[in-house]
Amino acid sequence: MINGLLNGIIRYRGFIFGSVKRDFQSRYQNSFLGSAWLVLQPVAMILVYTVIFSKVMGSRLAGMPGAFSYSIYLCSGVLTWGLFIETLNGLVNVFISNANVLKKLNFPRICLPIIVSLSSFVNFLIIFGLFLIFLIVINNFPGLSVFYVIPVLIIQMLFTIGLGTILGVMNVFVRDVGQFVGIVLQFWFWLTPIVYVSKILPDSVKNIISYNPMAVIIMSYQNIFIYKVDPDWRSLLLVLVLSLCLVAIGWRMFKKHSADIVDEL
Repeated sequence: MINGLLNGIIRYRGFIFGSVKRDFQSRYQNSFLGSAWLVLQPVAMILVYTVIFSKVMGSRLAGMPGAFSYSIYLCSGVLTWGLFIETLNGLVNVFISNANVLKKLNFPRICLPIIVSLSSFVNFLIIFGLFLIFLIVINNFPGLSVFYVIPVLIIQMLFTIGLGTILGVMNVFVRDVGQFVGIVLQFWFWLTPIVYVSKILPDSVKNIISYNPMAVIIMSYQNIFIYKVDPDWRSLLLVLVLSLCLVAIGWRMFKKHSADIVDEL
């Protein structure tokens, strides 16, 4: 079954990459500046965080004397959280938003989650590249530690794809799931140390946050870019196991309800 799935994906790779390209182009084709917005938006965000928090408010991280420490802390969390919610929201609605395609075309339906995930990841890579340039300009590049980002990103994408596929299948049959996810994400954001430092929290709250997979992932990025230390690999291993379990569950649900999804739509 897995070999058949892989063969189907390889056979339809042109469809997948073409869809990713069309999605990228469609975001900016009717705007005057076009794809320049993809650069302008993150640059504006980085400048706001740098000017407002680092210069105007004089925000600092404990033990980090650099003038840009808090803006780097914010960016490392906000940018990667943005990848999470863009991918997750796309997966939750992937079958509903592509109902016409599913009804009219015959292709491996697993291509749709792959297209959503790739589109989000490509956009993230462009924004993340600008963030790395910013770190170089202000002389805060983490050096070889930046390569630790790769396994953390893989774990994050596995977690998001697994969770998103499960919710995407459920959302076809229970449309309240999509609305519920939007509400949960708002609480989830504030239960993740992105705009605050976990060290300032009471021990009871820290214990709650330790069970938050995205908190482990986000803090791994912060360790790399702010503290220039290795991520907590033991905690990440637990998240990896959880992610693989979610991917397996998502795949079984998709496989079981693949035909029912089209009928329901």
